[in-house]
Parts: sequence; structure tokens; C-alpha cells
Amino acid sequence: MDSSIRRLIYTEADLTVTPIIDNPKILKPTPMKFDVKTLSVPAYSAEKLISLKGQDWTNYIQHLCSLIESGEKASGAPRAKLNLICYLCSVATHKEAATRLIDSRLFPVLTQQLRAAPNWDIRAKMIRLIGLLACHTSELKDDVPIAEAVTLLTELTRENFRNTKLKHCLIPALGELLYLVANQEEKSLHARDRWAIPSIAYTVLMRCIREGGDPVTNHLAAKIVENVCTTNSSPAQGFITGEIGLLLWFLFTHSTMDSLRVTTISALCRITRHSASAFQSVIDKVGLTAVLNSLVAGISRVQQYMLTMFIAMLSSGVHLQRLVQEKEFVTKVARLLESPSTVIRAKAFLVLLEVLRNNKEMLLLCCQTRLVMYIERDSRKATHGKEQQSNNEYLSKCLDLLICHIVQELPGIIGGVLSALCNVSGRKHPSTIQAKHLKMCLPMMPVMLHLVTAQIFRPQIITEEFLVSCGALLNHIKSIDSGETNLESAVGQTGSEEFIRIVFSSWEAITQHPVLLTTYHSTIVDCILPPLVSLVFSQNVEWRIFSLRLLSETMSLVANHEAMIGEKGENLMTNSKLLTLFQESLLPQYDQILMEPDPVPLYALKLLVTLTDHSPIFIRLIEDCQVVPILFQVILDQQDSVLGTAKQNVVLLLNNLVAYKGASMKMLYEQGLVDSVRNLFIETTAIYFEMDDKSGLKSTNNLLLSLIDTLHNMLKHTSNVVRSALQAQKSDAGGDTQAAEELLLINKPLTDLMSLLIQLLSSDDPDVHESSLLSLSLMVQLYGGENQESLSPENMDSFAEALKCRKDPKQQKLLLRIIKRLVSSNKNHAESIKSEGDILIETLQRLAQATSSHADIAIGSLASEILKIIEQ
Repeated sequence: MDSSIRRLIYTEADLTVTPIIDNPKILKPTPMKFDVKTLSVPAYSAEKLISLKGQDWTNYIQHLCSLIESGEKASGAPRAKLNLICYLCSVATHKEAATRLIDSRLFPVLTQQLRAAPNWDIRAKMIRLIGLLACHTSELKDDVPIAEAVTLLTELTRENFRNTKLKHCLIPALGELLYLVANQEEKSLHARDRWAIPSIAYTVLMRCIREGGDPVTNHLAAKIVENVCTTNSSPAQGFITGEIGLLLWFLFTHSTMDSLRVTTISALCRITRHSASAFQSVIDKVGLTAVLNSLVAGISRVQQYMLTMFIAMLSSGVHLQRLVQEKEFVTKVARLLESPSTVIRAKAFLVLLEVLRNNKEMLLLCCQTRLVMYIERDSRKATHGKEQQSNNEYLSKCLDLLICHIVQELPGIIGGVLSALCNVSGRKHPSTIQAKHLKMCLPMMPVMLHLVTAQIFRPQIITEEFLVSCGALLNHIKSIDSGETNLESAVGQTGSEEFIRIVFSSWEAITQHPVLLTTYHSTIVDCILPPLVSLVFSQNVEWRIFSLRLLSETMSLVANHEAMIGEKGENLMTNSKLLTLFQESLLPQYDQILMEPDPVPLYALKLLVTLTDHSPIFIRLIEDCQVVPILFQVILDQQDSVLGTAKQNVVLLLNNLVAYKGASMKMLYEQGLVDSVRNLFIETTAIYFEMDDKSGLKSTNNLLLSLIDTLHNMLKHTSNVVRSALQAQKSDAGGDTQAAEELLLINKPLTDLMSLLIQLLSSDDPDVHESSLLSLSLMVQLYGGENQESLSPENMDSFAEALKCRKDPKQQKLLLRIIKRLVSSNKNHAESIKSEGDILIETLQRLAQATSSHADIAIGSLASEILKIIEQ
């Protein structure tokens, strides 16, 4: 990882080089105008100049040199020479032209004449020409006498140090020569004798930074350091001194110009690339707080360079132990994750990575400062445009390293917690050393919660080893809850409770993403469920509720997965260990749980629904453990809350029990199943009919559907018993019809629901009207028209509306069969239709006349039969 981080410390933007001479951010460039008419040489363009070959080029250079070397005593000679140099300045901005000119005899001639020229106007133009040639030259020959020019410019700067105007002229040219040498030396990988930079040049430039006297001089000198130190060369090493860092920092803090502040901090950043101790000396002298204040208050480029220096320092090991322990440092760097700059955020991530690599305890502070949220946000960021593309790639690389490191750290954190807990397991009074270990490890537990609730980390941390560790943590919670282990003397009651809450919350977060657990269900059954079952009987109500909720969620995901894979693989819902666990540890005491104050019964019932939904074995276990009587007590206790979640879960559970073919229906009837279902149905439909917006009443719809389903299953069971008795009687097997008659009598109060079922036929919810139709069909088959209100005017209108709205032939036939059964089994119903059922009769007549298809003929036939019965 070290090499990966080192490659990311500096971006291209961190090492950008801009000219020293004619840089508008430092000094406004002076326009170089020349008069073509009075020019002593042909005014060739740069392109024409570089096209000259052989003798033509030699003659042209010779002519130039002779003109520059000519005396200035003749009238008009200085002006002519100035005009010539201005012309040369204009062509020197062309790279190929500058490269040819600096490699010619012109360059040493300029150096000689610069020393000899008495006129400072001409000298200034010559210095400018030297600077422009150095700035635009792309390749430097070994024999170009750069050292002489550097020496001369250095001497002139030193001699005229108090002349601000001359310094502004001399320093840019000196800087461009230094950068040219540094750049060419880096390309050729070794120095040249004629390029050697005298030490006095560095001394003079350092003096310009220290006591330049004006911001422009300071800026020019800092710019030279910035450019030269971008390279890996001997000129760059000349600036690596013990005082350079402090000089640049002083200039940075005492400058009011943003451009100068950026240049000085950029120069310090490039110095730090060569020697991290330069930035270290600044922190040692001015203090970390002052540096951090500049970091958070600075302009974005300053923040970028300062973060770069911190990464360079940390990766080199300088100031390592001090920085990684500084909370203020971490929080202020984390604050930069709010920056709009992609590069600044990426570098802040890198700084935090270096901190975490050397001090994992800081991960907690990072999580508390929303590091995980920032990681997730930047991981999702879309790429826009080519410029953003490279920045986002850089950000992505930094994030990948940080995410990888954090993922690798979590097992160590959990391992440390488990080690500390194992040492005190079963002890009520931990030793001083054990208490210290606990105080050090347990506070790191929130890190686990932060990571499992983060989409970017969750898939990478959920492994079998992690789940085994979760099981171990739950077992320790069981020990703490039972009083076998006491953490309060070490971390206090709050610390102990917070640890338990975090473990529970972490597992709850994991269960919300069952896809990640599909391959680990055996591990869950072996490691997670046993301690959760034990914690259901905790003396602490909060832990009891939490455990029941988690147990329900965990069983639900195990069961849902098995329903999805079908018969493939091992069926964990019938796993002997799991069944034994529930049969021996949970269900025998379940009646106590169900009778506890809310919301404990809610989660207890939800668990039973999950279990009975997926395996009939649990229905038998529930019956054996005498849980059924308590269910009816819960219904009574929840009378005031018809739509309460607990009541909905009781109905779901009763439905599962009734739907199971092997269920003990006798026991259910003895406990008052018929009255309970009847009363609940009446209460729920009353609420349902009062509601205007049926689509928004999910809870009402769900409860109503469950009740209709339960009613249907009860009627279906009765129908099966009656059918079996009748078949036995017909086959002369001597079947006993008494049981069937008793069952019909027991269920007869359900006929009170007939009118409600008829009214539900008009429901907009397709599930409600289909379920109601099926239940009504079974009811009239068993009881005919015994209910005198079944064909009241209101119910007849409901039948008519249902026949008009339901276009499915099957549903229409079923509706007609129901009406036929009602009128044929009770003459009073036929009379009611005759006297008050005009709308229904009209509908039946319309259906009787429809003969467009085979299905319509069958429907028409049924409608005709009903009409005949009514007429008779």
C-alpha cells in the first residue's frame, strides 16, 4: 500500500509549471514593439527564421552579433540596438526559434555585452531577451554557457539589490535560466559543467524571499523556487536548506495577495516533495494549530497544497506519531471532505488513510465526523466531462485504498473487543489490567455499526468469520445480561448498555439485506439464533424486545431464502438443532411473553407468524406448548385496537393454524375461534366501509384479507368434513354424520357475516372481492339461505353491481350459483327479489338474453333458471 499511496501524493495539477517572466499574476508584461523600417536586419518571422539553413543561418547570426557588439557612440546607435533587441524578443517567444538562437553565438555575445553595456535601457532589454530565450527553449545543448549568464545576472542582482525596478528585470531572467538547467538536467539525467549553478545564485534568491522589500520581488523569487523544485535536479537541491520552509511560510502568512500566497505555499509543497523536513520545521516553529488554521481558512489551491504536504510528511514517517494522535488535525482534515473540489476531497481521504494506518483508534473519530457518509457520497458521484474524468479517477483510486484499509481493520477491532470480553467472561470484578483493556476496546464498537449500515462497506465485511464474531458478541451479551459477567465496574452502566445496543443494532442492519446472507444460513442457525433465543427471556425489557425483533427478522430471512431455493440444499427450517432450540428453550415459556405489556407480544407474535408461515412443524410445536389459548386472550386484551399490529399478527397466526390440515381444530373451536373471527370480521368491515380512500388503507386491507382467508379455511374445513360424512353414508360405510352436524352447528354464527361478504363483492380491491366471493360460495353451499338478511334490498343491489362490474365469466357464474342457491333454498328470498329486486331482475334478464359465446350461453342459462325460480 505504501507504493500505491506514494504514487497518489502528487497530481499533475500539483506540479504544474507556469512562466516566471511575463507572468501576468506577478508583473504586468511590457509590450515589446519594434520599428521594421529602421531595423538593421531583415525582419524575418519566427517561422522564416527557423527555416534558414547552413550559410544563410550563419550569416544572419553573424550579422546580429556584429550589430549587438557595435559601439553606442554613434548617433542613433543605442536606439537601433534597442530596436534590434525588441525584434529578437518578439521572435524568442517561438520555441524552435528560441532553441536555435540560444544554441548560437548570439547567447554568449549577449552575456558579454550585458556586462559591458553602459546603457541600462539596452541592458534591461538584453536581460529580457535572455529570459525569454531561456523560457521558450525546448532543448539545451551541452556547450551553451549558461553558468556565465547565471553568474552575471546574480552579480547584477546583488549589486543592484536596493533598486526595485532592476530586480524586477533581473530576477525573472535568472529564474528562467535556473529552471531551464533544472528541466534539461532532469531530462538528460546528469549535469553539465557549463550548466553549473553557482551557490551565490541561491543565496541571492533566498535573500529576495527574506528581505525582497516588495511583493513583486518576493513573488518572483518564490516562483523560481516553485518551478525549479518541480524537477528532480541539482538546481532543486540548491534550495533545500534548513531555513527555506520557514522563509516561505513567513512570506505566505504575511502576504495579502492571494496569487503570492498560492505561489509560496506551492513552492513549499514542491520543496516538501524533496524533503519532508522542510514542512516539519514550519510546524515545529509556528505550531500545528497555526498551520491547521491556515488549512481550513485558506483558498482551495492552498488547501490542496497543504494536504499534499501532510500526506508527504505522514508517508515519509516525519512527525508521524504526533500527527496521528492529534484529534484536532483529524477533525479539520475531515471538514475538508465538504469541499466542492474533487482533488481536495481525494487528498483529505489520503491524509485520513495515512492517519488510520498508523492509529486505528482514530477510525472511531473519523466515523463520528461522518467519514463513512462522505465515502459513500463520493463513491456514487457521476463523472461529468473530460476534465472531471481525470479528477474522479484520482478520487476513485484514493477511495479504493481507504475503503480497502477500513475493511481490513474491522476484524482486528472486533477481535480486540472479543479478546477483552473473553478475559473478563464469568468475572464480576475485572482486574485493573482487564478493565483498562475493556476501556480501550469497547469504545471502538460503534465503528462496526457505522460500517454495516453503509452500502459501500456492508458487502465487503459480511463474511462467515464476521458472522461467527457476531454470534460470539451475542453470547457475551447473554453472559452480561444474566449477571455472569459484569462490565459496569470497568466501563460503567452506560458503556455496558451502549455496547449491547450497538451489537443488536448492527445485526438488525444486517438482516435488512438478506441477499448478503444467503450462503451463511447454517452459520446463522449455529451461531446467531441460540444467543438470541436466550436473550428473549432477559430481565431487561429493551433487550427482550430487541431480541424478539431480531429473532423474527433472522428467522424470516432464513425461511424466505428456503422458500426461494425450494427443495435444493439443506432445509434449515427443519434443522434438528433449530427445532430443539425452539421446542426446549423458547416455546415452553412463550405464554409468559405473550401476556407481557405491549410491545413485547407484538414481536413475539410476529416471530410465530414467520415460523408457521414456512413450516407446519412449528404449528404442532405451538399446539403442544399450549400457546393457542393465549392467542385468544391476546385478542381480548387488544379489543380497543382493531387495526393494531399485534391483532393483525394474531389473525395471521390463526389463519396459519386453521389452514394447516393437521391442525387441532377442536381445540381452536373450544377456545372460541368462531366468535373471535365473527367479531373481528364485523369490526374490521365496519372500519373498511367507513374509509373513502381504500388504496391508502393498507393495514385495514391486510387485516380484512387475513380474516376472509381465515373464514374461508374454516368453511373449507367444515365442507371437507361434511363431504366425507355424506360420501361415507352413500357408500353404505355406515359413516357417522353427528360430527359433521355438530361442526355445522358450531360454525353457524358465521352466517351472520353473509351480508358483509355480499357487500364486499363490490370492493374496488380485486383481492378483497375475489376472496369474499369464494368464502360466500362455500357459506351458501353449507348453509343455503338460512340467513334471512342475505337478500335484503341492499344486498340485492350489491349482487346486481357485482354482476355488472365483473366481466370474468367464471366469477359471473359463481355469483349466479350463489344467488340460485339462496333463492332455491329459501322461498322468502325469491319473494324478496320479486317484490324489491327490480335492479337485480333487470340484470338477470340482460344476462339471460346474452348468447354471443359459449360462456355467455352458460351464464344465460343460469340467469334464466334463477328467473324461473323467482317467477314460481
